Amino acid sequence: MSESQVPIFETFEENIEYLNKELRIEENFDVIHHKLVYGGRKFGLFFVDAFAKDEVMVHIMRHLSLIDHGDLDDDPITNLVQKLIPHLEVETTDDLEEVIGQTLAGQASFIVEGCQEAVLIDIREYPARSPEEPDIERVVRGPRDGFIETIVFNTGLMRRRLRDRSLVMEYLQIGQRSKTDLALAYIDSVVDHDLVERIRRKLENIDIDGLTMAEKTVEEFMFKKKNSFPFPLVRYTERPDTAATHVLEGHVLVFVDGSPSVMICPTTYWHHLQHAEEYRQEPLVGVFLRWVRFIAVFVSLFVLPLWYFFAVTPEIVPESIHYVGPDDPGEVPLFAQILIAEIGLEILRMAAIHTPSALATALGLVAAILIGEVAIEVGLFTHEVVLYIAIAAMASYATPSYEMSIANRIIRILLLLATAAFGVQGFVLGTTVLIFMLTAAKTLNTPYMWPFIPFEPKAFGDVLFRTPVPLKNNRPSILHTTDRTRQ
Repeated sequence: MSESQVPIFETFEENIEYLNKELRIEENFDVIHHKLVYGGRKFGLFFVDAFAKDEVMVHIMRHLSLIDHGDLDDDPITNLVQKLIPHLEVETTDDLEEVIGQTLAGQASFIVEGCQEAVLIDIREYPARSPEEPDIERVVRGPRDGFIETIVFNTGLMRRRLRDRSLVMEYLQIGQRSKTDLALAYIDSVVDHDLVERIRRKLENIDIDGLTMAEKTVEEFMFKKKNSFPFPLVRYTERPDTAATHVLEGHVLVFVDGSPSVMICPTTYWHHLQHAEEYRQEPLVGVFLRWVRFIAVFVSLFVLPLWYFFAVTPEIVPESIHYVGPDDPGEVPLFAQILIAEIGLEILRMAAIHTPSALATALGLVAAILIGEVAIEVGLFTHEVVLYIAIAAMASYATPSYEMSIANRIIRILLLLATAAFGVQGFVLGTTVLIFMLTAAKTLNTPYMWPFIPFEPKAFGDVLFRTPVPLKNNRPSILHTTDRTRQ
């Protein structure tokens, strides 16, 4: 929801009074108003102290101090913008509300006596950390830079990799109070323009006071996601090379200022199982790594419920795997043991997140020795429960997408509950519901399980096997790109 326009008043004093009141100059120590005189005219300079580049502002003010009487007699705004202000990013506006918005966004605003236009100078320099490799998307071989919390730097990292003249970075602003900057990135000569329009419309319809949770709030508004579907409908990445690869395929990116994660739209289930490491190795090695990840996802979902079913019904266990199931289940029921272990594992994960790095090793020792071993010794857990919980946990952490791994943990617990309640029928029913839920889901009119359902043989082959790049001649058909060929 945009503010109503307020035209610049005819008198200089009215403009200064309005801005002083709306920007709360007397109450804010970090919003600055300087009273200046150049060339015989009064100037009012407004800026936010934290965003201003001091050396740039000093240089501009030193240059303006050289203005002689009479230099601003004829069309002062044009002379200031075109001749007298030594800066590249200068624009004008006749709306005081825009002056307020741009000032709070980090620009310097000049109100000039006798003029009904204001001059906006982009002198902002947001606090930013240096680009570093993302912790959850590390690769053995490849670039070590990653997106940061400043949108201008992030779009620059994209421009560095894609110098296509048709790469568009479309600017949007969302949030009645936060005025958060967003950028919609796509290659205009490749992307499906209906997809771009659909995403743009969803973003423009977001009506909220602020995006303090950045990209996650945007996702929830875009997809109106219900609690019954735990799987991620968009993919997040902090790697510029991964983002650039998806843009070339015909995807659309959403950058949100204040977040190092970039949204990739649309994505399918299989996008969350891919990793940049597969394309940094030989194709055969990439196939091996991909299949290991597929196995890990399967293990994280099904191994624990299956083991529990075999453990409580040993009479149906084949002789070849007779060792499955504990000889002594202990005093605590197996289901309770598994549930306690699952909850304990989540507590340990949360504790690791909030523990300083210097204490992480100590936390691991406490969890492994003091809790795990002692719990077995006192009879709270059996050895096999700890073993299969550890296998399921390792498999979850091998999932490239953090959001997908959490969703898989929830599904694993639900399958375990169904198996405990109804036996093999509960396991089969739970698995069937899971498959139907995945196949029925869509993200931006893209089937979530494509190219498995609906089935497309060549595209599904690219999912199963890491195809050499010279053989990938076409972009994914599901994206309906303007330019289908890549080579």
